Amino acid sequence: MKQFSEACERNKHAILEVLRQVLTAPGVVLEVGSGTGQHAAFLSRNLSHLQWQPTDLAENLASIRAWAADEGPQNLLAPLVLDLLSSEWPVTQAQAIVCINTIHIVSWAGVQQLFLGAGRLLPVGGIFYAYGAYRYADRPLEPSNQQFDRWLKVRDPVSGVRDFEAVNELAKENGMLLVDDRAMPANNRSIWWTRTQTPPCLPIA
Repeated sequence: MKQFSEACERNKHAILEVLRQVLTAPGVVLEVGSGTGQHAAFLSRNLSHLQWQPTDLAENLASIRAWAADEGPQNLLAPLVLDLLSSEWPVTQAQAIVCINTIHIVSWAGVQQLFLGAGRLLPVGGIFYAYGAYRYADRPLEPSNQQFDRWLKVRDPVSGVRDFEAVNELAKENGMLLVDDRAMPANNRSIWWTRTQTPPCLPIA
């Protein structure tokens, strides 16, 4: 049941380097779209001041559990089901959200639900970190990301490399302010926002 992603293996150290600067305070981190579970096991082991909560669709939890059993530290929590097309989230509080290589995989409706949920869940000062490929209005999409975008859409027509400006607008609409947008290897980006407004009263679940 233990799945392996070559992309996770390639990018985990670069992501860790950024998260060590971004997630400095203790607290619960909700990882949305944990996939194979490789990032959850690796990042939680190297960020021991955090409680790491992996989530994904039900069919992916077995691999996350397998990585946790083999390599996961005590601060790695048992994975929970989170479907971005559902309005119900399995957690009611977290100090940060980490979302790696998920925004370009899910549908735009899923991206909208992701930011809506983040706006409701995060406290003022909470961090939303997203890693992946993006398209920018002021420059052409890199050839490698053009190819990646075509591959994504063949695989699933509702997926694809997202427009940064549209994603950032979703963050603004849900009370988050852009902190930084940092270039990463292989034409990926590390982008994070902070919650600046009082969260809505509506509960997550």
